[in-house]
Amino acid sequence: MIPSKNIVLVGFMGTGKTSIGKLLAKELRREVIDVDQHIEKKEKRKVSDIFEKDGEAVFRRMEKEAVREISQKSGIVITTGGGAVLDPENWDALKKNGWVVALLARPETIYQRIKGSKRRPLLKAKDVYAEIKNLLEARRPYYERSDFSVETDGRTPSQVAKLVLETLKGKLS
Repeated sequence: MIPSKNIVLVGFMGTGKTSIGKLLAKELRREVIDVDQHIEKKEKRKVSDIFEKDGEAVFRRMEKEAVREISQKSGIVITTGGGAVLDPENWDALKKNGWVVALLARPETIYQRIKGSKRRPLLKAKDVYAEIKNLLEARRPYYERSDFSVETDGRTPSQVAKLVLETLKGKLS
């Protein structure tokens, strides 16, 4: 039997990757692995602590190692951090055995979803909304390389999960 491809959720922070990944995994009876949680478990500390103490470059190296390791599995749901797609090696590893689905949202939606969060190390800026817009614009070309994309604005996680499943219908074994 041919191993089934992974479902890989990419997208900006606050687009629902973690909650939608859990719903997809439950519906499809697959394991879900969140890259950031994998790193936290391995390092025994939070991503925000890694950013603060070691810097983004160290975190991105850890992320690359985690993506390489996780993407070797088959038939799982993988949820990534928002910046994981910036690294070409991550992209290649995730695409090799996975359907990459970008979850998209407008800056206003993202801001409403994540304002007040202390777990977002890249949003320590004075003007969080402006930072979201800048980062989102810089990452857009990466998200556009995905196999499929789903808009999450005005939709519940269950509605988005259903759309992802409809999009992948016939592609999952």
